Amino acid sequence: MEPSPSSYPIEDNPQVLFAWKAPLRAYKKRGMNVLRFYISLAILLSLIVFFFGDRILLIPIWAVLFLFYTLTITPPPEVENKLTKFGVETAGITMRWETLSHFYFFKRFGFTILVIVGHAYFTSYMVIPNEEIKTRVKQLLSEHILYQDKPAKNLTDVLIDWLSRLMPDDEEVVKQPFHPVSFSQKPQHSSL
Repeated sequence: MEPSPSSYPIEDNPQVLFAWKAPLRAYKKRGMNVLRFYISLAILLSLIVFFFGDRILLIPIWAVLFLFYTLTITPPPEVENKLTKFGVETAGITMRWETLSHFYFFKRFGFTILVIVGHAYFTSYMVIPNEEIKTRVKQLLSEHILYQDKPAKNLTDVLIDWLSRLMPDDEEVVKQPFHPVSFSQKPQHSSL
């Protein structure tokens, strides 16, 4: 079987069971509609906070706006993810099998995201580039930790889903080719 472009053979380390390269986070290039949404939401919240007199809260509102803006315009770097005999390695961080609880998958921006939850309530997110890698990762992870087909959502997950539905969808603007009209041509009559 020939390796896909985002996975590669492991020859130098016999402890690595499977490895793949993928972006650090799911990313979709956004248009100006989303940026306008962020700015208008920040202005609305700032006005509410300003008129209720707690002006120190303006700093975190605009800091979060800057964070959203930065994550929206900056594509993520590509990282190496590994499943080893000892645990999971991603972005230079190793999580041992003993500390992991369960895993599940979900879709965001057209990417499949692997979520690994630990016993100490930490969560790791990894992008899975294609179905072949997803199948292999699912098989290897289910040998060590529990797979949840339909994970329970906590309050944070529900709020993130609700806020993501509020964001406007980016519409691809299709420009029509420009055809100049010459006034020297006679208008053509059409019949109904």
